[in-house]
Amino acid sequence: MASGGKISTDGGGALGQNPFGALSGAGLPVASPTVLAKVAAKTPAPEKNRGRVDVRRETGGRGGKTVTVVDGFVGIGLPEKEQLTKKMRAACGCGGTVKDGEIVIQGDQRETAARILSEAGFRVVFAGG
Repeated sequence: MASGGKISTDGGGALGQNPFGALSGAGLPVASPTVLAKVAAKTPAPEKNRGRVDVRRETGGRGGKTVTVVDGFVGIGLPEKEQLTKKMRAACGCGGTVKDGEIVIQGDQRETAARILSEAGFRVVFAGG
């Protein structure tokens, strides 16, 4: 301790030893190409065409506020819509929700929503003006 009962914040001395210094990859088995191929085969690839979704901008009935609405989903349930909404909210830095089967994101976020939906395998169509 430093004088006066205070703890020094200058960084102090380095650790006497690295607790992970003795670990290495020596002696660990290496996966064969056949095992790697089996693991890759079990990992599902995202479907290329999961259907068409419409992305549009709306202001009506929202007090003049602009929102981005995504609808037209076929064959996906509420949990996946909520997961897509979470990704969009994080990417846009704004709020959003799933309401009546539609994803509603605050603000004009059509391009960001389209990018996320395309990555998920949906065919995005911009609807409206």
